[in-house]
Amino acid sequence: MRKKSISVLRLLGMAVASLCIYSCIAVKGEAAETGRYIAEDVLSPEVETEITEMIASMSLHEKVCQMIVCYPSQLAGVKNVTEMNDTMEQMLELLPVGGVILDKTNMKNKAQVAKFISDMQEHSDIELLTMCDEEGGRVARLSGSVGTTRFLPMLSYESAGTPQAYLNAKVIASDMSALGFNMDLAPVADVWSNPENNVIGDRAYSKDFDNASVLIPAAVAGFHDGGVACTLKHFPGHGDTYEDSHEQLPVIWKSLEDLQNGEFKPFVSGINAGADCVMIAHILAPKVDTVPASLSSVFVTGILRQGMGYNGVIITDSLEMKALTDNYSTSEIAVYAVNAGNDILLLPTDPAEAAAAIENAVLTGVFPEERIDESVYRILRLKARFRE
Repeated sequence: MRKKSISVLRLLGMAVASLCIYSCIAVKGEAAETGRYIAEDVLSPEVETEITEMIASMSLHEKVCQMIVCYPSQLAGVKNVTEMNDTMEQMLELLPVGGVILDKTNMKNKAQVAKFISDMQEHSDIELLTMCDEEGGRVARLSGSVGTTRFLPMLSYESAGTPQAYLNAKVIASDMSALGFNMDLAPVADVWSNPENNVIGDRAYSKDFDNASVLIPAAVAGFHDGGVACTLKHFPGHGDTYEDSHEQLPVIWKSLEDLQNGEFKPFVSGINAGADCVMIAHILAPKVDTVPASLSSVFVTGILRQGMGYNGVIITDSLEMKALTDNYSTSEIAVYAVNAGNDILLLPTDPAEAAAAIENAVLTGVFPEERIDESVYRILRLKARFRE
């Protein structure tokens, strides 16, 4: 896989409170009954050994950096970067991040995107997760810039059922894979249950929980057959909120039982279909926990990991959103997110500061290095499954 030879008391208090809550939780649904994550992720013994040996050979800094995904511009030191520069090459050595996410500012045409991704991979010691937000509709970084297949919002295809959900995802994934991407931050597993919610709206596959639960697995299969990893978002469900987490912290006033009977359903079915990754939203659910879901061990570890039996990669929503940055520092966000159980930190405001904070948390005993190893193991396994 190698291509080349805060406050501790505050944090522990949050963890203890979370443990007290989720120790009494019994999550309903098929995934909870089976207790297994059934993705087709079996790797050969040789690859498993390679991953284990790699983790053992990595420094703490290298392992922590694998948990960070950033913009190319955060490595290049300039905005609107579309090709490798000297600074980026140096940063990939000093801050060997686990992945990059491209947006329209990084895209001119298909040939340029493919070369940019190839060059970044060439200069990264461990292959990168190369991501993009390509949902169709209004969230379409590629089709809106370099002319990949254009789609209407996914809600437009609801009546066409699972064959269309599968086909849409397969075409999106095939377009992405052809350019060198190996992961899409889609499908949207949120359900547009609140008509006043414009953040999700027609990005959802359905306005009905049960129908979404049928369509999402078809999309997961399509993404896989098209050649990229997929991400269910935005757990625990963003479709019944009023606020936009880009600007403020959304609140969902539902009990755990209400969430189990509604919002969780498409996530359960998507997990059982083999989704590679689940994105955690910056949403506050006061009837379940007192901190945002993305920083909550109740949601990340208690409900998603233990309750739903999910063993895949868990990624935060963008950590530069005001829902978090208005209330926490970059260092606090990073440490709290890792302590909650997230594997990948998406777009910390300052990647180097976030990495340093996590390393310091390990060195000062906030959580053990084995906690980092668990996440790096999941990340490296995901990379191995979608290796070029």
